[in-house]
Amino acid sequence: MQITPFEIYKLLFDHFGYQDWWPVEKDYHKRNKSDPRFEIIVGAILTQNTAWKNVEKALFNLKSNNCLTVKKVLETDIENLRKMIQPSGFFNQKASRLKNIAYFLNENYEGDLNKFFNLDLQEIRKKLLSLNGVGSETADSILLYAGNYPVFVVDGYTKRICKRLPLIIEKETYFKIQQYFEKNLQKYLDIKDLVSVYKELHALIVKLAKNFCKTKPDCTICPLENNCLKRL
Repeated sequence: MQITPFEIYKLLFDHFGYQDWWPVEKDYHKRNKSDPRFEIIVGAILTQNTAWKNVEKALFNLKSNNCLTVKKVLETDIENLRKMIQPSGFFNQKASRLKNIAYFLNENYEGDLNKFFNLDLQEIRKKLLSLNGVGSETADSILLYAGNYPVFVVDGYTKRICKRLPLIIEKETYFKIQQYFEKNLQKYLDIKDLVSVYKELHALIVKLAKNFCKTKPDCTICPLENNCLKRL
């Protein structure tokens, strides 16, 4: 029995409820007059190859040192930056990537994210992908969660459920999965709702994969049990 991305969204939303992802500390940015979208950009880099709980520790260190703006990342000695983000792992690479993206935003947009996110979707995606260490998942996370562009994020968890559910996807590549999800969801949703649903569905898939659809799945209590190819 085939299942569609929209049906997955409805089933997971009914089971888990509203996820409100990506988390940012709005009060912090209000107090410091900083841009919360930069926290999302930083988080998208830090979350590469690590669990979010480790990212939270690194973000806490950056906030404690008032180092969560384009200007502050540029001004901070890279060794100090490495120490602050150490909990996220691969801190040498990630410190360089944070420096690179801060330099890019400062040189081209004077550190103004309003100018940066005023670009066309394809243009901004191309620019993000040109930066060292920014792949499709990182770029699309920034586009969706920081820029509010209608682009669905495909991560390792999404690829996992695509292998276990009866979804009709030509090839399980990043682009094909993304195209499949977007095309189906656009049939059922108004344009104005795409961004919020893309955010929610991505977060719901992460929730599913962490709680039930693990490497060794726990199918018996999974909300998608009746649709899973491992159970059919």
